[in-house]
Amino acid sequence: MARGETPSARGETVSARGRTAPPAAPARRGRGRPSRKESDSGPGARERILAAAREQFSERGYDKASIRSIAKAAGVDSALVHHYFGTKDDVFAAAIEASFEPALGAPEVVAAGIAGPGPDGAGERLARFFFSVWENPTTRVPLLAVVRSAVTHEMAAKVLRNFVLTRLIERVEADLDVPDPRFRAELAASHMVGIALIRYVVKVEPLASADPEDIIALVAPTLQRYLTEN
Repeated sequence: MARGETPSARGETVSARGRTAPPAAPARRGRGRPSRKESDSGPGARERILAAAREQFSERGYDKASIRSIAKAAGVDSALVHHYFGTKDDVFAAAIEASFEPALGAPEVVAAGIAGPGPDGAGERLARFFFSVWENPTTRVPLLAVVRSAVTHEMAAKVLRNFVLTRLIERVEADLDVPDPRFRAELAASHMVGIALIRYVVKVEPLASADPEDIIALVAPTLQRYLTEN
């Protein structure tokens, strides 16, 4: 501090002549880099962002959801969303991963059915697994967010297609001993996705309120044909 100057209560510098100098400007942080407070928020910040992303995509759709709205809902700065995930497409892909986590057991269900109890019940086991995921409100809500976004936006549909192809269909295909296993796996997947769309998204009656057991009884033989019959 120069001679004749005294600090004020607000951190300003007051000279002997009574002039007040403004406080020094805070150092600017790098663009796109989260602040110290945001960085110190721990691993819970990532989970909050993912939860907020699923909520935003569900309520606003892919088009209207934004990095800023996701950050606001998660209680963090937009830079932290970029820090963890990158672009909006990357956030959506991560939300799909988290939302579809319960459904990622489908390939194991198919493989276990074919190699374990036998191929005869593979269709029914897959149908039961499908409804166990979709009939549970906890797992259904985030899945609905993903499907609704994919229906209304091509980029969201592309991200979902890539995920379903690499994480579900290719894994199911590897365990099928039938001609055109990729085509068969895609038919089974499209059948299930179509039911989800009509029953849970569009809610067309009587499918929307039908007993899952009645649907399984009718759908299982078709899935069985896709997965096991030459």
